[in-house]
Amino acid sequence: MKVGIIGLPQTGKKTLFQILTGSEVKEQGGSPKPLPGTAEILDTRFDKMVAMYSPKKEVRARVDLVLLPKIEQENISKGDIFRDIADMDAICHVVRAFEDDAIYHSAGSIDPLRDASMVNGELIMHDQIFVEKRIERIEQLIKKKKDEDQQKELVLMKKMLEHLEQEKPLRFFELVPEEERLIRSYPLITRKEMIIALNVAEDDLTLKDDSTNQSYSYKLLEKFKDICESNKMAAMVVSAKVESEIALLESEDEKTEFLKDIGIEESALKVLTRLCINALGLISFLTVGADEVRQWLVRRGSFAPVAAGVIHSDLQRGFIRAEVMKYDELIAYGSEAELKKAGKFYVQGKDYIVEDGDILNIRFKV
Repeated sequence: MKVGIIGLPQTGKKTLFQILTGSEVKEQGGSPKPLPGTAEILDTRFDKMVAMYSPKKEVRARVDLVLLPKIEQENISKGDIFRDIADMDAICHVVRAFEDDAIYHSAGSIDPLRDASMVNGELIMHDQIFVEKRIERIEQLIKKKKDEDQQKELVLMKKMLEHLEQEKPLRFFELVPEEERLIRSYPLITRKEMIIALNVAEDDLTLKDDSTNQSYSYKLLEKFKDICESNKMAAMVVSAKVESEIALLESEDEKTEFLKDIGIEESALKVLTRLCINALGLISFLTVGADEVRQWLVRRGSFAPVAAGVIHSDLQRGFIRAEVMKYDELIAYGSEAELKKAGKFYVQGKDYIVEDGDILNIRFKV
């Protein structure tokens, strides 16, 4: 499961990728290639469990990120960028929202809404061209030989084309399982979940408008409300410069104090990694103890044996039951012992659907 990071030139996407993955991005010769990396999921719940259990080992969940070549006219014309995006499971579009005279902008001015709309338009256009070509191909095939699946696909493609011509991404286009089967292998980009990461200057995180007492970041998100609703996207504000400074600090206490000093409750990278796993259709659960505290990822809506299989295949094969603690309840009672006294320790069977933040202990026999 991969999240592709895209953006126009000079948006700060490379900096964010480096901070998230700890990878150094070097200049590439020749045609730029996608750069893979992995990022730890930054989750306060995990941190709290580590503090509570003081384990010998702690393991965060990780998400695969891929830094894709910048979106510029040459890459758009060649089509390579679209093939790269089509290989991703979700997209994070980094949009420049900071002013800096020393860093050029390909359009000559800073306009986040314009840039986001332009990229969205290019992605919709890509899908529209693919669907048009597919309709032509199916019509040619049907003339030679009638095929039931092709007839169904032709009807579906024409509906999708009508949808795209209204400048709507395919994230809004609902499919039944049979239709899903027909187009499963197609490189339709706008079906993928998308996150907008608005990269602002350091001062913009806390700077307020005297007349409204609203921060620049808040007002920026308000401006993006309509485009996010009309394109079914999530948006957030991040300052790559601030996150770079946070990354240099060694301890969590130092990082917390730094955020407090600039008036921010949570690092933007925590928000971003959380949005990434949501975009991938995943949730996280925890296993805890004196030996290890570990966070795991599983598809939203998974039954307990499937979650057990994420830990080890033997646990799924020999699944007996899941002992479940709810994170909020464990924090409220302060310890497992107090939680059990209160009757908040749950035993669940194979039909239990794991919820985000669940703390599981799997009983099994092989």
